[in-house]
Amino acid sequence: MLTVSSIAHVAIRVKDITRTLDFYTNKLGFTEMMRLDRDGRLWLVYLRITDDQFLEVFPEGEGERAAEREAVGYNHMCLSVPDIDQTLRELEASGIPLIRPKALGADGNWQAWIEDPDGHRIELMQMAPESMQAAAIARLKRA
Repeated sequence: MLTVSSIAHVAIRVKDITRTLDFYTNKLGFTEMMRLDRDGRLWLVYLRITDDQFLEVFPEGEGERAAEREAVGYNHMCLSVPDIDQTLRELEASGIPLIRPKALGADGNWQAWIEDPDGHRIELMQMAPESMQAAAIARLKRA
């Protein structure tokens, strides 16, 4: 059986790398960690989410937007936030509109949704102590 300790990175392909990096670094506060070139051209940019979780951004995507949420494939990335209300204030100050407002999800967590310039959906989630995930984590710790 395969042993996995975490998700190390999520990779997205984007149309305009400059616009995308502005969104993730200047508005969401991610840090650019490194760039890789291939055949003399930018191949990917690695952005830090946490010390061991990253977003890989590949330039030169085709098309105008990410696939709609019903399509097969990448659906969304969820970022855990400590305080959803503070996060919403920071988003408003950065000029990032919500695509879905703050709501209590079916799992019992607070969430709100944004999208990046290419239409990749991003869930912002504050885990609640009484949520389904918190209960599942507590069960694992007891076992």
